[in-house]
Amino acid sequence: MPTPHNSANPGDFAKTVLMPGDPLRAKFIADTFLDNARLVNNVRGIHGYTGTYKDVPVSVMASGMGMPSIGIYSYELFTQYGVDNIIRIGSAGAISASLKLRDVIAAQGACTNSNFAHQYGLPGPFAPIADYTLLETAVAVARENGVDMPVGNVLSSDTFYDASGSTMKWAAMGVLAVEMEAAALYMNAAKLGKRGLAIFSISDSLVTGEELDAAQRQTSFTTMMKIALETAVKMAEK
Repeated sequence: MPTPHNSANPGDFAKTVLMPGDPLRAKFIADTFLDNARLVNNVRGIHGYTGTYKDVPVSVMASGMGMPSIGIYSYELFTQYGVDNIIRIGSAGAISASLKLRDVIAAQGACTNSNFAHQYGLPGPFAPIADYTLLETAVAVARENGVDMPVGNVLSSDTFYDASGSTMKWAAMGVLAVEMEAAALYMNAAKLGKRGLAIFSISDSLVTGEELDAAQRQTSFTTMMKIALETAVKMAEK
């Protein structure tokens, strides 16, 4: 049923939803890759579309920025709309010197400075990880398409402008990149018995200072998008 944040009706979303942060990136994916795409939600300008890719129903909806935002939208998709798989497709800032602009990576785990897990009342820290089936499928898709997709830890940060200046310290622990949503998605999926995965295109590097502009981020991450779409198709076959 519709929620305060989603006007879609039951059945409007496919079992797999791709979630970019940017509503315009969601529109780009729907316009570029989906057949017969229709707008199913636009509350607060958070575009949500459902269409088909290679005859498989697929949805794409923006998550907005940060863990509180994706926490709301992913929770409602999982609990109110029968969604089984959410694949976050976003941009990330490299903190590993091995990564270049536009490289695609998959987040096996998501370290975080967020207090999102406090709500569960656990007796210790929780380690947010991707669903293995989604991750394994995406890695296989990338390999089949000749894409070298590193897999490892990312940092899901609550702060874009970090006053502590400590982000690069995570690189010493092998963390690949920093972003702002994956940990909340992984925790919602774990709590609800659903599947979550985050894959990223590197939009900037905290190591070299290089960066892509907003327009490039919106439309140039097609390799990541295709991996997510092909993963959705393979998940439908399982």
